[in-house]
Amino acid sequence: MPEPAEGTPAPEPGLPTGAPGSAGRAGASAVARTAAGAEAAGAGDRETPEFVPALADELVPLPVLRREVVHRSYVWDIVDEEIRLPGQDESFQREYVDHPGAVAVVAVNDRDEVLLIQQYRVPARARLWELPAGLLDIDGEDPAVAARRELEEETDVTCGRLDHLVDLFNTPGGSSETLRIYLARDLSPVPEDRRTERQHEEREIVPRWVPLDEALNAIMAGTLHNAPLLIGLLTAERYRAQGWQGLRGADVPWPSRRLRGQ
Repeated sequence: MPEPAEGTPAPEPGLPTGAPGSAGRAGASAVARTAAGAEAAGAGDRETPEFVPALADELVPLPVLRREVVHRSYVWDIVDEEIRLPGQDESFQREYVDHPGAVAVVAVNDRDEVLLIQQYRVPARARLWELPAGLLDIDGEDPAVAARRELEEETDVTCGRLDHLVDLFNTPGGSSETLRIYLARDLSPVPEDRRTERQHEEREIVPRWVPLDEALNAIMAGTLHNAPLLIGLLTAERYRAQGWQGLRGADVPWPSRRLRGQ
């Protein structure tokens, strides 16, 4: 992402400052233990719910017959590839954005408030409410380290605990971008001498603590439109309903990213 730059002072974790907008196989993932069952078992002896996948995407690395970079930029490239599917005689071509990948963070404090940012997005021609996020554009940087860095740079907040929430392809029909969303907790302000200055559109970033329920209501009302925000908050709500049980560590394998050699 662009270099960090000067912007709005960070909100204190836990301090409410308002909210944006108005207030073929059987099923998806099955949860072995419900939230009610976990409560009945008692907070001290809850078992970790087991998420049993009923549906699963298949990673299928087909041979690439030809690959050409048709445009290079400082962030991502446009590539043209020729592919042949199994059992077919004819090949076909596809152009897509070759993307370095990205991370995003759902930061939740002890008051069940989530830390959102608002910034202007040029392609959308809109100021969107989003999760703190950024590109994986530093060679060799661990995604979890990148997530902590982006949280600190964009919100002046750091976390003591980071867990995996969900992985996704942002636009699989036109981009190779893989995105990992983390859950950050045990939050505290970044010391003044460690804060970074934001640049370009990030200079206008507005961080805000919003009750998670209020943000979810805004999603259902159709007033929030950023895809990682929607997916991240809805996934976080599912885990919250389970008492935050069943979360996986921040270093859980990321097969779709490894498949592309990233």
